Amino acid sequence: MKRVHVAAAVIRGTDGRVLIARRPDDKHQGGLWEFPGGKVEEGEAVQVALSRELEEELGIRVSAARPLIQVHHDYPDKQVLLDVWEVSAFTGEPHGAEGQPLAWASPRELGDYEFPAANKPIVAAARLPDRYLITPDDLEPQALLAGLKAALAKGVRLVQLRAPRMFDAQYRDLAVDVQGLCAGKAQLMLKGPLEWLGDFPAAGWHLTAEQLRKYAPNGRPFPRERWLAASCHSIEELQLAAAMEVDFVTLSPVQATQTHPEAQPLGWERAEELLRRFNQPVYLLGGVGPDDLEQAWKVGAQGVAGIRAFWPGA
Repeated sequence: MKRVHVAAAVIRGTDGRVLIARRPDDKHQGGLWEFPGGKVEEGEAVQVALSRELEEELGIRVSAARPLIQVHHDYPDKQVLLDVWEVSAFTGEPHGAEGQPLAWASPRELGDYEFPAANKPIVAAARLPDRYLITPDDLEPQALLAGLKAALAKGVRLVQLRAPRMFDAQYRDLAVDVQGLCAGKAQLMLKGPLEWLGDFPAAGWHLTAEQLRKYAPNGRPFPRERWLAASCHSIEELQLAAAMEVDFVTLSPVQATQTHPEAQPLGWERAEELLRRFNQPVYLLGGVGPDDLEQAWKVGAQGVAGIRAFWPGA
């Protein structure tokens, strides 16, 4: 069965909302919501196909777009490759040129709509930012809170509280304060025993590679309403993360780092190879920073993760 190549768009308005369309009842996956786009013709460049489809479907002309995510999905009756781009600027007023209902949804509201199964990773990618801040582990709690407050003021929207040197009780106390700081501003990801999950209902969980190996055989450990991420360093760990149906991962180290000089860096080419068949959003980590965002997008990543690279004053 030949895989159908589809160009799709996460069209973001100036207010951050995302445009979605409802599929006609008589089409494959009819009645569900989708990200606008259509089939890439033989020999046609993806960007050309995307621009053509959006003009035909919505009456808009794309003026700024970048790669967001690629998703391979096998339905019982169809195999698809969704080549998804984020459209950040366009001309014209979007309308359902083929009679399809449209809706503008905030990133949080996207979870309230029913999409085809192949679109689930796209929903995650549309909701996630392109930077993932991991807190330094060598700061006193007050210094960490002050730095985090400054980072949030600069627009950081995804934060991992990483403090491996702390005792459990210290970490939990700090997590309460960080959760308060992040409320309404950023999604907080915590690390630690899964037994803590019930104590931090607003937080997502970032699994270590060891936890991933331990829990993956039992599937996803909590409902989809909560973010689940994992640290990955190899194709085997990416496969475990896919089986567990995590929402996103970090992949590291891309480059050599001072903190882990013994770790063999993947390099950009190997990172791209690993991402090619992994369907969930990926943040590249290790020796990368804001200046590497364009390169990260080109190899198929959601963005970059970092500690000092995003820490105020570092």
